[in-house]
Amino acid sequence: MFEALRKTTSALFDPDRRFRQARIFHAVRVALALLASIALTTGINIPHGEWATITVLVVIGGLQHHGNIRKRAAERGAGTVLGALLGLFIIVQGTYFGIPMLTWGLLALISGYCAYHAVGKGGYVALLTAITVIITAGHGNQDVYDAVWRTVDVLIGTLIALVFSFALPAYASYSWRFKLAGLLRACAAVHAKIERGMRDEKERQQDMMKLSAALVQLRSLIPSVAKETNVTSADLEEVQHSARVCISALEMLAAVEPDVADTNADGKEQTIRDLLLEMASALEAGDETMVRENTSLPAPHPDDPSIGHSSHAFLTLQLSSELAHLRDHLSQMAVQTRFPYTMRVTG
Repeated sequence: MFEALRKTTSALFDPDRRFRQARIFHAVRVALALLASIALTTGINIPHGEWATITVLVVIGGLQHHGNIRKRAAERGAGTVLGALLGLFIIVQGTYFGIPMLTWGLLALISGYCAYHAVGKGGYVALLTAITVIITAGHGNQDVYDAVWRTVDVLIGTLIALVFSFALPAYASYSWRFKLAGLLRACAAVHAKIERGMRDEKERQQDMMKLSAALVQLRSLIPSVAKETNVTSADLEEVQHSARVCISALEMLAAVEPDVADTNADGKEQTIRDLLLEMASALEAGDETMVRENTSLPAPHPDDPSIGHSSHAFLTLQLSSELAHLRDHLSQMAVQTRFPYTMRVTG
C-alpha cells in the first residue's frame, strides 16, 4: 500500500508527467471541484444549487497555468461577484418599480458597458460581470428570493473554484522548459535534413511553419513564467530572441548550397546538432551539467578567410554563435536562480 502511495505521489509531483498530462490534471481538478460543489449545495439543501456548479465551471474551467491562475481567478471571481450583486439590484428595482422596460433597459445598459470593456484591459471581469447579471436576474422576471439564493450560489461556486484552482496546478515554467526542449530537438531534426540535402520547398515550408508555431507557443508562456519564478521577462525574451534567430538561420541555410570545399563542414554541423540535443536534454532533466561548456562554437566574421565567399559557411557560423549565446544565457539563468536549467517556482 505504501509503495502504491509513493508511486502515486511521485506521479503527481513529477514535472515531466505534469507537463505531458497537463490536460488530464486540469480535467481531474475541475471534476473534483464540480463534485465538491454538488456535495456542498445538495448536502445543506441550498436552493438552485446548480448555479454554484455552473459558476465553478465559469471561473475555473479555462484556467490551467499557475502563473496566471491567481490573477485570472481573482478577476473572474470579482466579475462573478460583481455580476451577482448587479443582478440582485436589477431584481430589487424591478420588484419595487414594476416597470419591465426599465429593467430591460438597465440589463442592456449593463451588458453594453461590459461589452465595451470586454475587448480591452480587464476583459475577463467585464465579460463575466455581464454573464452573471443574466444568470442571476434572468430577464428581470425573477423574484427577490430566487435572486438572493442565486447570488449566494454564485458566491459559493466562486469560492469553491478559487480553492480548487490551486490544487496541483500546471506550472507554466515546466511547460516553457519542455516546449523549448521540443523546439531545440525540432531544430536539430531540420538541421539534419538540410545537411542531407533537403531541397523540397514544400517540406521546408512545413518544417519552418512548425518551428514558428512552436516559437509562438513559447512566447505566450513568458508572462506566466515570469510571474511564477524569479526570472525576469527580459531574460526570457532573450531566450526567445535566440530561438528566433536560430530558426531564421536554419531557413536561410535550407535555401543555399553547401560549400563542398569546406573539409570541416561535417564536424561543424555535428557540433551544432550535438549542442541542440544536449540543451534539450538538459532542459528536460533540469541538469545543466549535461551541456558541454567547452564546445567550440566560434562567432562569425565576414572577413574570416575560412569562410571565403560561402554563404552556407557564414550562416553555419552565425547559427553556431547564436547557439553558444543561448547556451551561455541559459547557464547564467540557472546560476541566478540557483536551480539548474529550471526556474524556482515562487509562491
